[in-house]
Amino acid sequence: MNASVAIQVLPGVESEKQVVDIVDEVIAYIKGTGLPYYVGPFETTIEGEFEELMKIVKECQYIAIKAGCPSVMSYVKINFKPEGGVLTIDQKVSKHHK
Repeated sequence: MNASVAIQVLPGVESEKQVVDIVDEVIAYIKGTGLPYYVGPFETTIEGEFEELMKIVKECQYIAIKAGCPSVMSYVKINFKPEGGVLTIDQKVSKHHK
């Protein structure tokens, strides 16, 4: 594993219900990738190979648009070490969730 990303998808819709429904679709897609992920209250973190993660980030935008958003804004944090060895989600947070 050489990368991790944290993505917060903000659908450009009016109602909170629409926001939650669209974000749920995005998270379902991320779950379906089979990669390790962690859903937090503001963003979802995913671990994997850089190129694959960039495709996932791109697809998250299209999922929101296909769900009826006229626009979508996303905040993305990227941790990339080409030679591998990025800290895992578990290494970062497990000690705080015991």
